[in-house]
Amino acid sequence: MKIGQNPDIANAVSQAAAKQQQAKAPAATAQAVAQTISTAAAGVPVTFSSTARAVEATARSGAEFDAGKVKAVKAAIDQGTFTVDAEAIADKLLSNAEETFSRFRG
Repeated sequence: MKIGQNPDIANAVSQAAAKQQQAKAPAATAQAVAQTISTAAAGVPVTFSSTARAVEATARSGAEFDAGKVKAVKAAIDQGTFTVDAEAIADKLLSNAEETFSRFRG
């Protein structure tokens, strides 16, 4: 990621793409509105983008859960011996941010 890069550019690009897609598919938009209206009777209407659905599907299919590790971390927290590696967390956050921004560039 370049220093001084405007993060709002990525938002503007994604919003423009969404508007263009809406213009191409008015029937799909009408269907989504009808679906939202029908779910309003059941409670608060919630809709998910196709990207959100893809992320959920990916998370569910590739989710690995290590119960032993969770138990060990919980025990360390309970005993007060758990330490946080701030440098590792910062590195991972930067890595994830770089990956996210690279999707908008490419």
